[in-house]
Amino acid sequence: MASANVLEFNTGNFETEVLGAEQPVLVDFWAEWCMPCRMLAPTIDQIAADFAGKAKVGKVDTDGNQEIGVQYEISAIPTVIIFKGGQPVRKFVGVTNKADLAAALNEAMSV
Repeated sequence: MASANVLEFNTGNFETEVLGAEQPVLVDFWAEWCMPCRMLAPTIDQIAADFAGKAKVGKVDTDGNQEIGVQYEISAIPTVIIFKGGQPVRKFVGVTNKADLAAALNEAMSV
């Protein structure tokens, strides 16, 4: 599915791993059948490697975890949400470039 630095978030661990995290968390909402999601995957892997130890990076399969998608009003995938202190602070819909995601994560770490 992803690189070693990319975590898998689901209904069983989302509250602890994302909402309860001390550092910022980038969450990629995706699905196996989604071609734009597959296009974004290498970028997510690179962000995870670049921010290892500084921020969490992970994915939520929207097909298997629909309640999380509903809670955060995911109407199109891929959608990337950056959380800090248990709250969403930035949201990107569609394929997003690495520079924009990295800038948003850096901003979340500095606040």
